[in-house]
Amino acid sequence: MLPYWRFRILMLALLATVLNCSQATPLSTTTNTARVAPGISWPQWRGPYRDAICRETGLLAEWPKEGPPLLWEAKGLGRGYSSVAIENGRLFTLGDRSDACYAICLDANTGKELWAARIGKTGGSYPGPRCTPTIDGERVYALGQFGDLVCFTVQDGKELWRKNFQTDFRGRKGDNWHYSESVLVDGEKLLCTPGGEEAPIVALNKLNGDVIWKAHIPGGVRAGHASMVIAEIGVRQYIQLTADAVVSVRASDGQLLWKWGQGKIAPNTANIPTPIVHGDKVFVSVGYGKGGGLLRLIPKPNACDVEEVYFDRRLNNRHGGVVLVNGYLYGDRDNSGFPWCAELETGKILWQKTTRGPGEGSAAILYADGKLYIRYDNGIMALVEASPQQYREISTFKIPHASRQSWSHPVICNGKLYLREQDYLLCYDLRPQNR
Repeated sequence: MLPYWRFRILMLALLATVLNCSQATPLSTTTNTARVAPGISWPQWRGPYRDAICRETGLLAEWPKEGPPLLWEAKGLGRGYSSVAIENGRLFTLGDRSDACYAICLDANTGKELWAARIGKTGGSYPGPRCTPTIDGERVYALGQFGDLVCFTVQDGKELWRKNFQTDFRGRKGDNWHYSESVLVDGEKLLCTPGGEEAPIVALNKLNGDVIWKAHIPGGVRAGHASMVIAEIGVRQYIQLTADAVVSVRASDGQLLWKWGQGKIAPNTANIPTPIVHGDKVFVSVGYGKGGGLLRLIPKPNACDVEEVYFDRRLNNRHGGVVLVNGYLYGDRDNSGFPWCAELETGKILWQKTTRGPGEGSAAILYADGKLYIRYDNGIMALVEASPQQYREISTFKIPHASRQSWSHPVICNGKLYLREQDYLLCYDLRPQNR
């Protein structure tokens, strides 16, 4: 029989393993980890690893016709396309209210508003903020659509510092649809993409906003809509899909390492999806008919080169993003509402949905527990088998208050599905009722 103290240690270790499912080995190998609190957390855009994979299990295998049980809905968030970030029972999102663009904190269990803090002005083409906040310990970072970057306290929304991409960095966008990036925290640095020649990518001190370095990219690059990811191939580097190319800069000093995609993915109407890092490979996809491709990173001492493995115009994606699961890519063809599956290593398309179901328009994709959670922009939420064999729809439901111009990505955290629908946020229970 084990001594009591050893038994307690074993039980505590087992409990920590169960609770910390968001820190499990990712299904797509990447170093884009956020600081994750004990328990289940979704602290930034596309989750702890920026890969749109939720590592929770035991979720509902199918839904009733009306969808999973609705736990609560919150109203009054304002206009916007932001998704949500969640940690320690607090949920963060952004929205344009009547007088300003706000960062908004809700109780993740009840939907009750805890605080709201002003970011900047409202409006713009397709009005509302696009960024998803980034939580880092006691601080949360938010970017408004006009380049207002603000650091708030998680507890009460007190403003700690702010920058503006135009006034502080002479930032430049590649189109007229405003800033959409969800900023990245890496150690003591906060990374963001003002665009332009002076400061195409910037590393700031996350505590006070002071500039650590500005990337040197000859000729500059204009900001797109994508969010940055981290790779550690030869050297730690930050990879960003800009309006003009995919670029990588060295993490230590912002020196350009490589640049790819001119004439293939750019110029373009808008470059939006987040790149996917897997081992020494990077998958990049853009919409508006351009396509997607796989890059191989070639390590060198304190540097890195890149070579193209393949590029296929059919592997395009506009708003909904691409997810990598067990070596297979799942995305949506442009904003057509026709998802596809392809083999990462070869780019071979294994299936593509061709018949119209209840879901139409841009498909935002999230993976959890063997399933794809697809939010179509006509307000249909679909549960789909994550299989390279075929597209098999298991369940669908119509989201209340859904708007055609709601492109926010779904989030699963702590057994709950969160759907941002412009002025509304809905929380559904994905846990089996006999638990």
